[in-house]
Amino acid sequence: MLGALLLICFAVAAVGGAVTATSVNDWYQNLEKPWFTPPDWVFAPVWTALYALMAVAGWRVWRESGFAQARWALLAFAIQLGLNLGWSLLFFGSNLIGAALVEIVVLLGAIVGTTVLFAKRDRLAGVLLVPYALWVGYALVLNASIWILN
Repeated sequence: MLGALLLICFAVAAVGGAVTATSVNDWYQNLEKPWFTPPDWVFAPVWTALYALMAVAGWRVWRESGFAQARWALLAFAIQLGLNLGWSLLFFGSNLIGAALVEIVVLLGAIVGTTVLFAKRDRLAGVLLVPYALWVGYALVLNASIWILN
């Protein structure tokens, strides 16, 4: 199951990365960005680590409780994963900064909800999602700043 969750998480990452690649070298480079925008090279290793942590967290919940007992937690996990991809589609794929800002607020709420549900099943699984929530919180501020500046 860990392999399946890694495959799912990295498949979402690959689709999101492919969408991001469509505009990261032109449209995104031409945007006004706040001073706290990280260099482009930071994003790939951070997201790789976060997707791996997500997969391990999901696996721990599945291992601890199984699908039947953890269906709501695992459904929340799937929803936040879909919202994660949705943000890339809106921001990079469609260049809709404002819509992406609304979506990332929903995404962060879904991540926090998933984190709480995971922590109830397996404390470490919840902890493993905290860096993801923090990074998406930072991305929310970055998204909002880009929206204001542009």
